[in-house]
Amino acid sequence: MSGTLVDSNILIDVLGDHTGWAVRSAGALRAAGAEGALVINEVIYAEVSVRYADTDELDRDLPNDYFQREHTPWPAAFLAGKAFLAYRQKGGQRLSPLPDFFIGAHAAITGLRLLTRDPRRYRTYFPTVELIAPE
Repeated sequence: MSGTLVDSNILIDVLGDHTGWAVRSAGALRAAGAEGALVINEVIYAEVSVRYADTDELDRDLPNDYFQREHTPWPAAFLAGKAFLAYRQKGGQRLSPLPDFFIGAHAAITGLRLLTRDPRRYRTYFPTVELIAPE
């Protein structure tokens, strides 16, 4: 599949419009959308949902006709666990969010590019994933 998995930090920037990243993230999102499908999974949906009162409101801001919804493949869940283990063995703190590893693994297993504002960890643990970061 061609397309771009959109990290929750990009969506939070764009939907929250309270960071200095909103304009850059919105531009990167538009550019990625012009090149192919924009994809989210249940982890991304859950991370973005914390600022919403109900699913109807969230679904209005993440419409199905703009964001394709994909389930995280089982092999990606396995890879996420292995990447998280490697992170912990290198001294990473437990505070590092496991969801990032699910997102990176999903992109790695499905061959999707990843649009994120935090490329460093993804580059380290998922070196085969093409990363796009707002400038």
